[in-house]
Amino acid sequence: MEEIHEIRKRRRTLQETMNFMAALSAGIEPILGRGANSMTMSAGRNLGRKFSENAAKTDDLLTAIEEVRRVLEQNHCLWGFEPFKPNGQQDLVTVNENGEAQMLLVFRDCMIRQALFRFGHPQQGSLCNMMYGFFAGALETIMGRKARLEIKHAGENACLKVLTIAA
Repeated sequence: MEEIHEIRKRRRTLQETMNFMAALSAGIEPILGRGANSMTMSAGRNLGRKFSENAAKTDDLLTAIEEVRRVLEQNHCLWGFEPFKPNGQQDLVTVNENGEAQMLLVFRDCMIRQALFRFGHPQQGSLCNMMYGFFAGALETIMGRKARLEIKHAGENACLKVLTIAA
């Protein structure tokens, strides 16, 4: 029981910090305009690279996704996600017209989304871009190839994102 209390306490502390971050992003976006997204994407990418410096390297996308999950957990980041395969799609990983590997990911337990909702700030802004950058930076370090994470749908209970890995 004490362990659950400690987890809740840590989660509350994290949530308070995320609320501060949501307020910060709400303040910088009107001042910096589109530059806020570039700045936070770059900061997230650098953090993702740093966190995954010692991660296991792989060419396999599914293995790399699991390594990103491990890196997040190791650094006490609560960001629940899973691969998603729509009905009618044969494989989890597809190849687009440019020869790039793509995968859909569902993000359900997202500390960013929860903070944005609590603060009343819209999704898909600079804080979301920071996390997209983090994910891409970590994958780039693990796979040694350029990566992009783009939102396909932002919702109240989950977000659907497209992960693209350069050929």
